[in-house]
Amino acid sequence: MECTGKYWIPVYNVLEKDCSIVLAHPKYVKAIHCKKTDKKDAKWIADLFKHDLVAGSFMPPADIRQPRDLMRYRYKLTCFMSSEKNRLQNCLTVSNIQLENVVSDTFGKSSKRILDKLLENPLDTSFDIEPLIHNSMKGKIPELELAIDGYITPEQAGKLKIIRRHFEDLESRKAELEKLILALAAPYQQELDLILTAPSFKNIFSAIGVISEIGVNMEAFPSAKHLCSWAGLAPTNNESAGKKKSVRVSKAGCYIKPLLVQCANSVVKSENHPEIHNRFLRIRKRRGHKKAIIAIARMLLTALYNMLKKKEPYNAELYKKSDAFPVEREITVEQAYTISSVSRL
Repeated sequence: MECTGKYWIPVYNVLEKDCSIVLAHPKYVKAIHCKKTDKKDAKWIADLFKHDLVAGSFMPPADIRQPRDLMRYRYKLTCFMSSEKNRLQNCLTVSNIQLENVVSDTFGKSSKRILDKLLENPLDTSFDIEPLIHNSMKGKIPELELAIDGYITPEQAGKLKIIRRHFEDLESRKAELEKLILALAAPYQQELDLILTAPSFKNIFSAIGVISEIGVNMEAFPSAKHLCSWAGLAPTNNESAGKKKSVRVSKAGCYIKPLLVQCANSVVKSENHPEIHNRFLRIRKRRGHKKAIIAIARMLLTALYNMLKKKEPYNAELYKKSDAFPVEREITVEQAYTISSVSRL
């Protein structure tokens, strides 16, 4: 059956328990260009499947697909909240309210009190700021008085109120969604505890995000390399006549890849994990920052694969042993000359 969008999901849910279903990406079953019709596509797919040439896509079980759907919706809500923050900041900039130049967070407690006071009477900016701010900001009162010395039109004031209410509503909806996600993730507490031992995984929702994308049964992937390729953290193969045309990473893993990249950016700044920090510095020196971050993200995913497969927590000593040179090592004269030449450089 050929289908686009989300229309295949109800069919898959109905047939999943009674049939062996193969879900294939259209990239791997595409017919010849300029000779495509719906009938020819159906015949081509049936012919490929008959000869066992259809590569099935990874589809987690139903109890994993539910938290996956909710975690992706949580990601969308987070994006909506960021958009509302940017809209509020734009309104303040248009009204010549420069709070972002003084405070670290425009949505902090002190900033919210100042904005509430401004929206009560937008034409009055000569009120006393000291009772509204935190004690740590007492020394910034002159800068704050200059920052709020602007003009908020009635239209902008109304827009600011709507943005504030929408943002608060998104916060409450996100909190409700997180409670539902935690309830669904309760049966996988053992796997979550294992993932939380990995570097930079301190938030429970980061661990749930990993499980919701790759599941808990690592038998679905023959090796860690297959998992990294599925997540879009491996270079693609595009070689012809001995020439490599492109080695960019694929566009796969549009949800798990950003999560791992964020974790990688966080862990490389810390010196608590020298096995990761030193590897990042070595790769960055040769290949640049972006490729080094992708390499660390792949390193984290490989570690998560083995942790979930072997049911073991993260062990940094394994990386330290693999990076250490053996005590008894025989090399040729040419190799010694090469190593000494590189060290001089």
